[in-house]
Amino acid sequence: MSEKRGQGRYTRLGRSATLVSRLWLGTVNFSGRVPDSAAIRLMDEALDRGINCVDTADIYGWRVHKGHTEELLGRWLARSGVPREDIVIATKVGEEMSGRVNDGGLSARHIISSCEQSLRRMKLDHIDLYQMHRVDHSAPWDEIWQAMDQLVTSGKVRYVGSSNFAGWNITAAQECAMRRQSFGLVAEQCLYNLAVRHADLELLPAARAYGLGVFAWSPLHGGLLSGVLRKLAAGTAVKSAQGRAQRLLPEVRPAVEAYERFCEKIGEDPAVVGLSWVLSRPGISGAVIGPRTTQHLDSALRALDLVLGDDELAALDDIFPAVGNGGQAPEAWIA
Repeated sequence: MSEKRGQGRYTRLGRSATLVSRLWLGTVNFSGRVPDSAAIRLMDEALDRGINCVDTADIYGWRVHKGHTEELLGRWLARSGVPREDIVIATKVGEEMSGRVNDGGLSARHIISSCEQSLRRMKLDHIDLYQMHRVDHSAPWDEIWQAMDQLVTSGKVRYVGSSNFAGWNITAAQECAMRRQSFGLVAEQCLYNLAVRHADLELLPAARAYGLGVFAWSPLHGGLLSGVLRKLAAGTAVKSAQGRAQRLLPEVRPAVEAYERFCEKIGEDPAVVGLSWVLSRPGISGAVIGPRTTQHLDSALRALDLVLGDDELAALDDIFPAVGNGGQAPEAWIA
């Protein structure tokens, strides 16, 4: 095991001058898996531990009603007394909010309307990072940037980001933004972890070329990389016994078995190892974590201080091989 020397707590938000914590507090588990009272406590604890970015979405809280998590965040901000300049609020737009026509997607009218509603729910006058939740192939980029530029110019949004984009989507977005002399995207959120490494091929190179920070969501693949087999055997699996972890486990079970043996051999918790690996990757600025308990939060913070040695990184590559030949496209798939 190499010496623990830390991976840094803060990073630039892409090519902007704003500093954000490398770990963002994700809120997708709030208002469902995490009761509101526990969610408020987690936000307090995250802020106390130096996490300055809270990431949400207009659709989050759907187990109660869509928008509930933004409302919860607004109540927390009002009672916490935290100075507005000390916290970065990121939310998302684009998912279907109701069965009504036009109440979803990335039309100019929906982007602007949704921003106004998010601001009201969170009781804010501006959103620090307004992210497109996913690509809307029916929305022209000129229309999207017309709306986003209007929000930035009016002071209601500071920066624009994306989520779940492909590399060519980032290229299309940025080329259009440059033609309009807009600042464009500053950050992308993508699914990325030891078991799912497709972003290496084109997304990360595109983000690097256009100056976007990349923040990985589901860095443990819904608990798949947090000791799922041990938890299943002990009957303590919660999130890792369902969702994306449950769906992928049959396909990668031998690799997960080898991974858990590797973590035991080096004396580290699988959740810490998996997150440390993500934070070590070239082109990855940080990760969005979704803790349900204080213990989960502290485990994620420990990953910032764990630096895996070259031999350990090579062993992890053997267990969870890169896509194709490794590296970026097209070399990754050229024989």
